[in-house]
Amino acid sequence: MAPTAVSPALSHTAPAVLKRHAAPRTSFSFDPIESALAAFQAGEFLVVMDSEDRENEGDLIIAASHCTTEKMAWMIKHTRSVPPCFLLMSSSKSLSGYICIALPGERLNELELPMMVPENQDRHRTAYTVTVDYKHGTTTGISASDRSATVRALASPDSRPSDFTRPGHMVPLRARAGGVLTRMGHTESAVDLCVLTGLSPAGVLCELVNDDAQGTMARRDDCRAFADKWGLKMISVEMLAEWRRTHPDGQTINSS
Repeated sequence: MAPTAVSPALSHTAPAVLKRHAAPRTSFSFDPIESALAAFQAGEFLVVMDSEDRENEGDLIIAASHCTTEKMAWMIKHTRSVPPCFLLMSSSKSLSGYICIALPGERLNELELPMMVPENQDRHRTAYTVTVDYKHGTTTGISASDRSATVRALASPDSRPSDFTRPGHMVPLRARAGGVLTRMGHTESAVDLCVLTGLSPAGVLCELVNDDAQGTMARRDDCRAFADKWGLKMISVEMLAEWRRTHPDGQTINSS
C-alpha cells in the first residue's frame, strides 16, 4: 500500500467531506470505537493504526461505496510515494498514489482476480491481486474520477469480471477469512469496518507518510496530529479486534 503524506502545512482547503479540528490535545488517545464506526458508516475516513511491534503504521481507510471522486482526489493529493513496481505495471506517464482496495476472497474469486504473484514474499504477506480499471465511462484509469469509479464498481455486487480491464490502476487486496481475528492487518481492518457498519465489504486504504525530505513513515503521534488536523477519528487494529471479540454475533452498529 502506498504511503500518503502527512503535511504540517497543507496549501489546499479541505473538501466538504472533511472538517478541521483545532482543539489542542494534551495527551495521546484513540477515539472511542463506537464514534469511529458511526463516522465510517456515514462516509468519513478513519485513521487506523496497527501495533508498534508490527508495521507501526497508520492507514487512511474509507468504505469503497462512499468513495466519491472528491474523496478519492483528497486521498491522492496527500500521496507522495509510489513503489517502483507500480510504475512498471502502469502505462501512465504520471502517477499519484498506490491506493488499494481490500475485498473478501470469495468476491475476488467471483471477479476472477488472481494473486499478483504465485509466491508472496511480502514481509507481512499482504495479498496483492492483479490490478484493475473499471472499463465503463473511464479513460486512462489513473484520475480520481476513474479510480473512484473503479472502487465503487468493485464494491458493487452487480459487477462482473468483464467490467474490468487488467492490469489497471487500482490494487485489490485479498482479506483473510475471519478478518482481524485471523490477521491483524489493515487489509482485514478495512473489510471488517465495512461489515460492522452494514456496508458493502470493500474498503479503500492507503498508508500515511510524513511530508519530509526522507518521506519517513508516519508513526502514532504523527497520525494523531494528522487526524486532529482534518477532524478524523483514529482507532487501532487491536480496538477493532476487541470490538469483534466482544460482539461475536457480528452485530452491526445502528444507523443514526
